[in-house]
Amino acid sequence: MVRPKERRQTGQRDIFQSRLDQIIDPTHPLVKLAQKIDWTFVETKLGAVYTDKKGRPPLPTRLMAGLAILKATHDLSDEVLCARWLENPYYQYFCGEEFFRHRLPFDRSSITRWRQRMGEDTLVALVQESLAVATRTGAAKPTDFRQVIVDTTVQPKNVMFPTDARLMHRARERLVRMGKALGVNMRQTYERVGKLALIKHQRYAHAKQFKRANKALRTLRTQLGRVIRDIRRKIGTDEVLNAAFATQLSLANRVREQRQRQRGKKVYSLHAPEVECIGKGKAHKPYEFGVKVSVATPIQRSKGGQFVAHIKALPGAPYDGHTLEKVLPEIERQIGVSLTRIVADAGYKGHNATDKHRLKVFTSGQKRGVTDTIKKALRRRAAVEPVIGHLKAEHRMGRNYLAGRTGDAINAVLAAVGYNFSLLIKWLKLLFALIIAEIVATPHQKTNLNAA
Repeated sequence: MVRPKERRQTGQRDIFQSRLDQIIDPTHPLVKLAQKIDWTFVETKLGAVYTDKKGRPPLPTRLMAGLAILKATHDLSDEVLCARWLENPYYQYFCGEEFFRHRLPFDRSSITRWRQRMGEDTLVALVQESLAVATRTGAAKPTDFRQVIVDTTVQPKNVMFPTDARLMHRARERLVRMGKALGVNMRQTYERVGKLALIKHQRYAHAKQFKRANKALRTLRTQLGRVIRDIRRKIGTDEVLNAAFATQLSLANRVREQRQRQRGKKVYSLHAPEVECIGKGKAHKPYEFGVKVSVATPIQRSKGGQFVAHIKALPGAPYDGHTLEKVLPEIERQIGVSLTRIVADAGYKGHNATDKHRLKVFTSGQKRGVTDTIKKALRRRAAVEPVIGHLKAEHRMGRNYLAGRTGDAINAVLAAVGYNFSLLIKWLKLLFALIIAEIVATPHQKTNLNAA
């Protein structure tokens, strides 16, 4: 696809349009943040995914990157973001507009397509830029990121709590719906009796009548198996129908064959089969369904707050200690510093960090080689927990609505982007308040000196 046509400030006036810099407050934190971001760096990094082929030019990089930052920072859906952008001149200025717009220059689906085109590896540039802005504004120092805390959490997917009965019922419903859409006349669809069997199972299970509940579950399994075999007979060797039904038949068969305590990968959701069951040992939530995510933050709190130095989705539910081999080199490559100390919880014992980092990793409860300075750093290990809480509660990592493995990775990166930029907005607001306070205090000091 052809490269986007980037916008540049021209300073021109228009008698029919209002210039944004004339109707907004130049001291607003979003205005200050827009002036601090190196948009040329963002355009270079994110524009690298485009080529010089002929075609319709995409939307400007600053516009789309600004939308992604605003969405993650203020925890907005795509629809709400579009509505807010149209009525908020600060959002429009942040995205590079010169004049106030009364119509959207993009569509809601444009945001989705742009995210998918960028991918995780490209969007990491926004995390890098957030840390660069923190350094330029004095919110953080480059040396702050030499010592980090690493921890993992679960990014839950937007799925219901899985039960075998509901999964089999939904698998049969999806096959029946697809069969009707493609003109496959099935012998029996079990729409009425299938729903009745699901209701029976739920009631018996709630009443702890497990023999009767298991009987209803066997009925659901039998009905699903009959629908699967009936569809396979009807489509026969038709290549078009076989290709159309391949994914749904495979998922339905896996749901029918899997058992409660079997080892290996299972299907927990039909619309998101990549979901994994991860146990983190929490009393209030023993199991979570999503993907494991690694989060790294500095040991010592920066002036502007506890920034996220690195974040990465880790599919496959790996053991925490086995993630360091991949995570630590990425942290150094993205931030551009050499790590001198890594602190982790006891779940990282027996880690597989590379020889370069092996002796720099310290875990909770470790006794050998622990000095007073390292003990102090280990006491700071819990500083990563509130960061994870903010990522989940305020920046869309508490429930991931993006599809597939790619959506898992993108959502984690954008959550870190939104969190870092929210800290920068607070920092710029505080910085401006301190400047104003100093300006106000100066005349009083001069008056007192003259009086003396």
